[in-house]
Amino acid sequence: VSDVYAEGGEGGLELAERVVEAAAKPGRYEFLYPLESTIKEKIETIATSMYGAEGVDYEPKAEKDIAWLTEWGFDRLPVCMAKTQMSLSHDPRLRGAPKGFRVPIQTVRASVGAGFLVPICGEMNLMPGLPSVPGATRIDVDAEGNIVGLF
Repeated sequence: VSDVYAEGGEGGLELAERVVEAAAKPGRYEFLYPLESTIKEKIETIATSMYGAEGVDYEPKAEKDIAWLTEWGFDRLPVCMAKTQMSLSHDPRLRGAPKGFRVPIQTVRASVGAGFLVPICGEMNLMPGLPSVPGATRIDVDAEGNIVGLF
């Protein structure tokens, strides 16, 4: 149990110590596919092996993205699929473990700093970019020393 909310940092010390202990233990992580696989092979392995799809369909934009990423040497990066959390498929209406579906890939983006490729599966909203006026511009300290403008 972590009591960080009630006790602040002191309430999280035991949990932090256990996390450090667990992180120090040897671990074994294996990708579902060889990193030397092509981008399409990685996507198709995830779609069929993990999600149970029959296959993958690529939009023309995704085909161009894959060609460009391969040309520039990003094809050896691992893949992190962006899809709905509501289903193993790309379609939030297909609940549970659906069968007989194909995963549509709209585009493939590179998160180079994070070190992975992101195929966008189906129609979905991604996190929006920054607003034209950052929220931090509303934060201030009033005459009594109170922070204002956070919420």
